[in-house]
Amino acid sequence: MAKSLFEELGGKYERQGDYLIPCLIVPAEEEQPIGIWGQRHLDYLKQYRKVTYTNLLTSGRLNAYLADIDRQAQERFERLIEGMKQAQGITERLKAENALEWVGRMNNIRACAMEIVNEEIIYA
Repeated sequence: MAKSLFEELGGKYERQGDYLIPCLIVPAEEEQPIGIWGQRHLDYLKQYRKVTYTNLLTSGRLNAYLADIDRQAQERFERLIEGMKQAQGITERLKAENALEWVGRMNNIRACAMEIVNEEIIYA
């Protein structure tokens, strides 16, 4: 009996009842820590970009991709916060003089920066 293309390429089948099921194994990939930005992007991929998610998962590149997205988003977030702090004149002096105002303004900046990162990187 002639071998199938799958068998010629080194694939194997497993018999389950009357059926031959191909034995598929996802390639192992290096585990990298994934932060909140990577987790958000993962949820987005699973929900709205299923083909991209499946391709990354089956090729063994999903973890590295998410770690890279997480790193990019965190760097962008930090740069945005620093730029907005300078533009609005938020300093350590303000923090010492009026902590409540400083906290309110910083929370506003963080919310704005988070929205920008979500729009540019996470949900794009």
